[in-house]
Amino acid sequence: MLVAIDTSTDYASLALHDGFQVRVEHTWESQRNHTVELLPRLVAALEQLGLGVKHLSGVAVARGPGSFTGLRVGMAVAKGLSLARGLPLVGIPTLDVIAAAQGRSRHTLCTVLQAGRGRVCAATYRWRDGRWHPREEPRLTTWQKLTDEVASPTLFCGEIDPAGAEALANLDDLVTFLPAAARLRRAGFLAEEAWRRLNLGKTDDPATLTPIYLQHPT
Repeated sequence: MLVAIDTSTDYASLALHDGFQVRVEHTWESQRNHTVELLPRLVAALEQLGLGVKHLSGVAVARGPGSFTGLRVGMAVAKGLSLARGLPLVGIPTLDVIAAAQGRSRHTLCTVLQAGRGRVCAATYRWRDGRWHPREEPRLTTWQKLTDEVASPTLFCGEIDPAGAEALANLDDLVTFLPAAARLRRAGFLAEEAWRRLNLGKTDDPATLTPIYLQHPT
């Protein structure tokens, strides 16, 4: 059983995946209470299936970008489980998790996370060989700059706040942003991407895996 942990932003998620299907998934608005909420929810998820920590076979964690504190909490729990139980560890960029939940399209996909103070973390993707591939490194920007760069039909997903929705609405002919439920970042998709990498023999070293932090836009 693989546990997937995502505490990148105020929205947190965890899932238990047995390699074939998601067995339990919890996604909630944490309001920066990851430290006190994450482990009790993990214990509850395991107990729901009649399992304990000893039944875990792998750990996946969202690496960011995201909030400094949130990422540290998720990374600390994931590394602790990996080291204590000798479990393989897989770190996945958070924006990749959002992209993994979206279906095939010939248009560009733009994934977004809230970064506070009017800023967003964003990256664009293209569909190729049955999955979404990043076209660029994640970056810290603003809604105004992001919408100014849209030159072709683009799908937006992730954490789109009212300001973002208003900015995107001004580009009605070029932009589609998915319904709220489809935009929600879910650890089940993090788990599936982690299983894919584990099956390819791709794991991370708990001693060297680090969160992805972004600098202020220049």
